[in-house]
Amino acid sequence: MAAVFVYVDQFAGKALPVSWEALGVGKQIAGALGLPVVALVFGQGVDSVVAEAFHYGADKVIKADDATLKDYRLDPFVALLDKLIAEHAPAVVLAGASTRGRELLAAAAADNDAGLLADVTELSVDGGNLKATRPAYAGKVLSTAVNSGAVQFATLRSRAFPAPATDPSRTGEVITAAPALSEDQIGTKVEGIEEVKGKVNLTDAGIIISAGRGVGSADGFAPVRELAEVLGGAVGASRAAVDAGWIPYEHQVGQTGKVVSPNLYIAAGLSGSIQHQAGMRTSKVIVAVNKDPDAPIFKLARYGIVGDLFKVLPALSEVFKKKLGK
Repeated sequence: MAAVFVYVDQFAGKALPVSWEALGVGKQIAGALGLPVVALVFGQGVDSVVAEAFHYGADKVIKADDATLKDYRLDPFVALLDKLIAEHAPAVVLAGASTRGRELLAAAAADNDAGLLADVTELSVDGGNLKATRPAYAGKVLSTAVNSGAVQFATLRSRAFPAPATDPSRTGEVITAAPALSEDQIGTKVEGIEEVKGKVNLTDAGIIISAGRGVGSADGFAPVRELAEVLGGAVGASRAAVDAGWIPYEHQVGQTGKVVSPNLYIAAGLSGSIQHQAGMRTSKVIVAVNKDPDAPIFKLARYGIVGDLFKVLPALSEVFKKKLGK
């Protein structure tokens, strides 16, 4: 079955948004190649995810529903993906560049002696081969790479591509696949999963308000949090602010933190080092607030405000409260 495979990364019966973004790209690539797009859904109790896959544009879904696949483990997941590739010979395999998606496709590409285009921000077809654009050298340049071979793999950066419109009336053929490994063949076991309450999800955030050394202290994040709450966004931070102990690491954006691509990124009181830019330069709209008019962040920003963040951010919060009726 020549097709474009798209791995749908899900946890506890809920798909990651980047999976639907990848499915939208898969639909475009499949159209260019004249092939169907097939969603791969692995897990236990995943019928709702299968139905969603059709709503987001899948022509077919390969479903593997088994207790051995309840929790993600590389060995059973890559063994199953390798088996499906051998059986169906897809032309392309895509996934969102989530932690699981990156690991799974990297392992499958190695197993199939194939190339992998990783963390791409643009993807197209050039003469039957995948052509990708991705940041390189900490985001200072954009590189173009072309994949080739019997099977081509690529992972797509979160929020770099729009999710397709849904059609709740869509259905299609569901192909059932059996696991490739039994439980006694799997070398790792999941004893339990501990949920972290209130953990920030920068990767999926549409709006991020970030701050750096300019806030001066942990208390200095107060106007940052207020503006984020007004706009319904998440709070980010530079490495300097995290290293100073003012905010937990889970908020760090940059080369050694999270890579984000929100619709709006407001950078307040941070200079905009190359390492920080590597994590946010693909944001749709960047607004810089800094007292130093020569701060590097202004070269990247679409809009710049030279001023004190402790005056600018509260003023923005008041304006947005009125505009949004809050």
